Amino acid sequence: MDRRTLSLALAAALASSLAAAAPAAAAETEQCYGVALKGHNDCKAGPGTTCAGTSRIDYQADAWKSVPKGSCEQMASKTSPTGHGQLAAFKPKG
Repeated sequence: MDRRTLSLALAAALASSLAAAAPAAAAETEQCYGVALKGHNDCKAGPGTTCAGTSRIDYQADAWKSVPKGSCEQMASKTSPTGHGQLAAFKPKG
């Protein structure tokens, strides 16, 4: 086996292992609404916005941040009726 063939084989093996690990990493997080600071959301920031980094205010109720699974409802949110992050968009208090 020549050097180029070996390099290609190693690259393919690495790419394959990374692709297999991606779904597992995604399963270990959850979308947490109401915890992102202005401009630091991962996606979904309501009407008139496109996606990541478009939240207009801190703790925006319809903008989510990806967080470790099980931690969302423990995180503080100044706009949430419960005072904690939510697993779905919500109507902000007050």
